[in-house]
Amino acid sequence: MGVITNIEDLRLLAKRRVPRMFYDYADSGSWSESTYRGNEADLQTIKFRQRVAVDIASRSTRTTMIGEDVAMPVAIAPTGLSGMQHADGEMLGARAAKRFGIPFTLSTMSICSIEDVAEATGGHPFWFQLYVMKDRDFINNLIDRARAANCSALVLTLDLQILGQRHKDLKNGLSAPPKMTLSSILNLLSKPAWCRGMLGTKRREFRNIVGHVKGVDNMGSLSTWTAEQFDPTLNWSDVEWIKKRWGGKLILKGIQDPEDARLAVEAGADALIVSNHGGRQLDGAETSIRALPAIVSEVGSKIEVHMDGGIRSGQDVLRAIALGAKGTYIGRAWLYGLGALGEQGVTKALEIIHKELDLTMAFCGKTDIRQVDRSILLPGTYPTA
Repeated sequence: MGVITNIEDLRLLAKRRVPRMFYDYADSGSWSESTYRGNEADLQTIKFRQRVAVDIASRSTRTTMIGEDVAMPVAIAPTGLSGMQHADGEMLGARAAKRFGIPFTLSTMSICSIEDVAEATGGHPFWFQLYVMKDRDFINNLIDRARAANCSALVLTLDLQILGQRHKDLKNGLSAPPKMTLSSILNLLSKPAWCRGMLGTKRREFRNIVGHVKGVDNMGSLSTWTAEQFDPTLNWSDVEWIKKRWGGKLILKGIQDPEDARLAVEAGADALIVSNHGGRQLDGAETSIRALPAIVSEVGSKIEVHMDGGIRSGQDVLRAIALGAKGTYIGRAWLYGLGALGEQGVTKALEIIHKELDLTMAFCGKTDIRQVDRSILLPGTYPTA
């Protein structure tokens, strides 16, 4: 591939370099994938108001997310199995985020452990995403490990009490490490650089879990683990318990409804993320950008509202900020960069998004991201509360 100019270029390169089951894991949604595709499509319907003859010589995308200084209102989202897109993937992503000046969020279902990422970043603070498992001793242990690793925020995911059906994962027999079938072996043989990377690392399984759960010393299948351990009884009293047990900044991920947003405020969260899990849980759910304005209207004066879902460019970041989000998250965009070019690819993805954000803000006549509101959008093209 020649010059890389956008996230789509990185996606195409990742598709060539990452084994099918892991590329499909990142690039898929549940059931018909209507919400997954809708997240992107609905962002594209929102149009900007171009302004001219404004002094835009000096510009800044710097702001804060939950009180932390960020180079732009973007964080790397927690994504499972990132270390299967590229060897040591979570460590590489965390290093790239640290260097760029944005938060990195590590998933419970990561390949590299909390301790691996802390070591890779030299103890630099990062965020940790928590799934609630039936094994509460394991949850207590995870929280303690996140605190020991200097994590500065806990991101509690609320929309995965049960696992949405993702057809590609079922058809590919997704597992970490991959099962050695004839089909998977042939596919792996066509990805020699990926194979070399995996042979050169010891991190090939869920290291936040293996060795930390009683009676579990081998993690074969993600779907088996989730079916057995994700807790369908999760409720708001659990959120309050986790907040008290953690004691630090708490972000609630998976809010789609204004009523749940009110409950998030009552639970004492520091921020919430308007999210449909990237279209990977309830297919047919409202897209994130369309759900955002009503939630901002309902609780935006009481809690910091963030958003993820469908963000593939700096223009998408700006659209979300214009509609009231104080921060955004990229999941697939950073995974495409990681799968394409490793740490260099993650950095490239962040550079692309930042440049698009900066230039689009300037074309709209704004010089500071903190000045951006819906006045930069063309009336009639964006959702309202």
